[in-house]
Amino acid sequence: MNALKQLNLTHRLRRLRQTRAIRELVAETVLRKEDFVFPIFIREGENIAEEIPSMPNIFRFSIDNALRECEELLKLGIVAVDVFGIPAEKSDDAREAYHDNGIVQRAVRAIKKEFPELCVMTDVALDPFTTHGHDGLVSDGKILNDETVDVLARMALSHAVAGADFVAPSDMMDGRVAAIREELDDNGFTHVGIVAYSAKYASAFYAPFRDALNSAPKFGDKKTYQMNPANSDEAIREIELDIQEGADIVMIKPALAYLDIVRRAKETFHVPIAVYNVSGEYAMVKAAEHQGWIDGERVMLEMLLSMKRAGASLIFSYFAKEVAKLL
Repeated sequence: MNALKQLNLTHRLRRLRQTRAIRELVAETVLRKEDFVFPIFIREGENIAEEIPSMPNIFRFSIDNALRECEELLKLGIVAVDVFGIPAEKSDDAREAYHDNGIVQRAVRAIKKEFPELCVMTDVALDPFTTHGHDGLVSDGKILNDETVDVLARMALSHAVAGADFVAPSDMMDGRVAAIREELDDNGFTHVGIVAYSAKYASAFYAPFRDALNSAPKFGDKKTYQMNPANSDEAIREIELDIQEGADIVMIKPALAYLDIVRRAKETFHVPIAVYNVSGEYAMVKAAEHQGWIDGERVMLEMLLSMKRAGASLIFSYFAKEVAKLL
């Protein structure tokens, strides 16, 4: 006690933690419903709501049920969705990815017609549409960058025509942001934005997502185009290039294991930073919660708060509905 007296504790930080009201008043970081983008998986068929085994409470929807899901999201205060399509047919050339009557294109038209106030983003990558499950076209076992970029630009344009507010290239091909921006602008879609997956790492956290879309690669892996988890300077180069090419929002993916990249990006660039709270992060919480090992709700909120604290403006998350109900 004498030692404490000698310290002359004028500043007692515990005074700012005494009650919940005080803690909330001085909170440096706040989660809002409007921070979240809800990923939605859409497949062919009618009246389908097919739960994904590795992602409890997350479903593959037919378009009619996807509309019901969007209505619920808006009622909860979630203002944005990211649409992923599951085509009936896959091909080597991914032609269904840019078909005017493809699953994503029809879904976007239906959502925007029913809920014009909802911000609709669309995934731009070929892996759900290719027989081999890679994000690009393939020749002799190699991913073709420039040929893939041409297809991605065509795909992005088809989404814009359908009514997308943002297209979100997640493929990690070099130069695709510039090609997409040029394609959109040349066709009168200067108002459609680009969310670039700029620092997308070759991560083991994606496994449940690939189950959801049946898009796991049939050979090799994605390490020749997705980033090496060991690198951070490279992420800054990738982000800078995408901004120069016309990205409006940049993405770091996954979120939890790469918060250092989020912080560096926030301090380096003056653009909105998005993170993707990916399927593996979601599944781990749900599995541990099911076993009774953790308080799932508290862990969820702590994870999401850490992403905002690191500098994220937007959080793509399968937790969006749950957290919206709490907020």
